[in-house]
Amino acid sequence: MCIGDDLARDPSYGKRMRRARTAVLTILALSIGMFVVIAALAMLNEGVGRFLGTLASINVFYYALALACVLLSTMIGFPKWDMFLRKLGIRLQWQQNFAIYQSMFSMDITPGRWGRAVVAYTINRLKGVRFGKTFPAVVADILTDFLGFIAVAIVTSFLVHSYTLVSVAISILLLIPFVFIYVKAPYVWFKRKMRRRRILKGVFKTADLYFASSRSLDIGTYLYAMLFTVPSVVLSSLALYFVVLSFGINLTPDFIPTMLFIYTSSLLIGMVTGIPGTLGVTDAAMLGYLVAFLGGVGVTFGIAAAIVIFYRIASMWFTEGVSTAFLMYTLRYWRVRR
Repeated sequence: MCIGDDLARDPSYGKRMRRARTAVLTILALSIGMFVVIAALAMLNEGVGRFLGTLASINVFYYALALACVLLSTMIGFPKWDMFLRKLGIRLQWQQNFAIYQSMFSMDITPGRWGRAVVAYTINRLKGVRFGKTFPAVVADILTDFLGFIAVAIVTSFLVHSYTLVSVAISILLLIPFVFIYVKAPYVWFKRKMRRRRILKGVFKTADLYFASSRSLDIGTYLYAMLFTVPSVVLSSLALYFVVLSFGINLTPDFIPTMLFIYTSSLLIGMVTGIPGTLGVTDAAMLGYLVAFLGGVGVTFGIAAAIVIFYRIASMWFTEGVSTAFLMYTLRYWRVRR
């Protein structure tokens, strides 16, 4: 029996998921504290009245466009997820698969986005597919997301003539964990050293299945996935562009590469820390980048603070709300299989 089967019969898993949900809600609550800190700094810098006036000046039409971009950025990746599962020999009705795919974003604020593994459990409960067989799709989805961020950040760093070496260094650090996930040699060494530990027997069975299943995902599969990942990153960056426009900053389309860099670079800086939701780090990096790159077109510290707050509401709160609704819907798939 492997871990996936154990989970399917584990009555305490629901309790652990409730704790995970509590952790997610806690992180979202902490994000409110971060917004308060950013707002307080802006008010100290520019005055209470001026900052509140900036918040009140938001253009709802442009902000709605930002929300639409955020939503589309999550949806556009569904074809690659569906392809990953098909390559692994897993067949689901597209409605079920789409709901499961959207539910994974509810765990994006977990460190490294590894909470997305919840979808492997959902598929286990729905179809009886072992956890180790589905998990390669989760890993591939996370990896291609990272590769998309990295590719856009490095390319746009050349276009804005800034932070190229920093972007490359952070990218290398983020990819190091995937070496241990994709290269089997370290696992084989660890298994040889620990093979007598009976408590790890289930772990080894799941890992063996994982590495065996991973071979179904070839280079062509990952290249095809990037056709959806890069547009997703661009849409998220356009969301930031529209948030900037919503505060009366007249950016021409020439600034879109700059927005691509600000978004991806800020996110990578946050990711490398491993802090859940990249809380505080991405916010500070984005705030600094906005003032540095857009100060010449009227973005003051107060306006940058307002942009960061409303962008994070869109990219974190809005995304979490939609994906959590899908997660709640997919709980019906967790019924005990007979």
